[in-house]
Amino acid sequence: MISALKRRLAEHSERSAVASGARSVSYAELLASVERDLRILTREGISAGAVVVLRADYSPRSIGLFLALADLGAVVVPISPAAAVQAADLINLAQAEWVLSVDQEEEVLLMRRETTERHRHYETLRERNSPGLVLFSSGSTGAPKGIVHDLGLLLDKFEARRAAQRTLSFLLFDHIGGFNTLFHTLSNGGLVVVPADHSIGAIAAAVTQHRVELLPTSPTFLNLLLVSGALERHDFSSLRLITYGTEPMPESTLTRLAALLPTAKLQQTYGLSELGILRSSSPDRGSLWVRLGGEGYETKVQGGTLRIRARSAMLGYLNAPDPFDAEGWFDTGDLVEQEGELFRIRGRQSELINVGGQKVHPAEVESVIAELPGIAEVVVRGEPSALLGQAVMARVRLLSPETASELRGRLRKFCLGRLPSYKVPVRIEISTEPLHSARFKRQR
Repeated sequence: MISALKRRLAEHSERSAVASGARSVSYAELLASVERDLRILTREGISAGAVVVLRADYSPRSIGLFLALADLGAVVVPISPAAAVQAADLINLAQAEWVLSVDQEEEVLLMRRETTERHRHYETLRERNSPGLVLFSSGSTGAPKGIVHDLGLLLDKFEARRAAQRTLSFLLFDHIGGFNTLFHTLSNGGLVVVPADHSIGAIAAAVTQHRVELLPTSPTFLNLLLVSGALERHDFSSLRLITYGTEPMPESTLTRLAALLPTAKLQQTYGLSELGILRSSSPDRGSLWVRLGGEGYETKVQGGTLRIRARSAMLGYLNAPDPFDAEGWFDTGDLVEQEGELFRIRGRQSELINVGGQKVHPAEVESVIAELPGIAEVVVRGEPSALLGQAVMARVRLLSPETASELRGRLRKFCLGRLPSYKVPVRIEISTEPLHSARFKRQR
């Protein structure tokens, strides 16, 4: 499987594979790096079945090391700088035998760890003679879960040939969407563009400098891009496709984005760390409805939530019970509406607000508040209410200073003109801190 991928990469030997700032590495150079690291890793004693943490961000060296570890048949555990605070706990959870750290100069530090534990999912990978991949849930509703994949099954989808694109590596190195974007780009001879950081300015500079065609990102980042005014100040004309996922897209954000980037296709994506990324398509660029599926995936709605059965599903968790039912279906926990083959993702079932028996989707209220001038970010959630069970609460970050009483007055008036009264926030807080995580996902 990895040999086939390397042959595909060799077909594009003269093309640029990875670009960061003024530096560019060809596919031939990337493959040479893989072969060099294969020799080094083997000499150090890393072999098939070894559990190896790869602490790194996107770079030619880290990508080459990922490929080399997969080629060896190791279990790769990527940890990005965004997870630095949790890194020690994640390394222990993964039962790592080795830790590879790649610094900003692409120097590699190799450390061996003593561990006597061996999870049954790792034994399954050894029996299959297949490399593995371990990802971690965000931990937003508790401790992170360790998610074990058969890497071969995840890579199977990249056998189909697609168009080569200049793609910005926005989704993180240890994210299922980042993994999907990286291998989709490499397997088709595209260019992986690594921005200096994830600030609006750095993203805009990378898009302009490298004439990026594909920007995979999140609704939160796209909203920040809109309110920053960067789309008017920088050249984004090279973009042919913007994909967004990880959280519901506010309708107001999608409408504004479609107006400012009329030549770019806007495509909703859907996937989970436990299952991989499904193929998706929408009726038109301004639609929040999406078709989901593709080879190896089945979907259905049961009890209002989306259920998925996937050939590439994880083997299971390292630290939690098996979540699949007897027939292999996984309850995503995402509330959806369905019309024929189309789905509309409304949000997490766990985040639904119950106001005296009336259901409120936070994303719907956030979309309305985002239209209000002066709002940089908004997060809506439910809070306990002695009278109604729950009430709607909104936290906002402002573009310019404003008193709490002024904001409450104009926000409530604005919402009452667009929403039923039970959906209008009864409590409003002003935050001076970002309302999103390092992964550009709203934090409720």
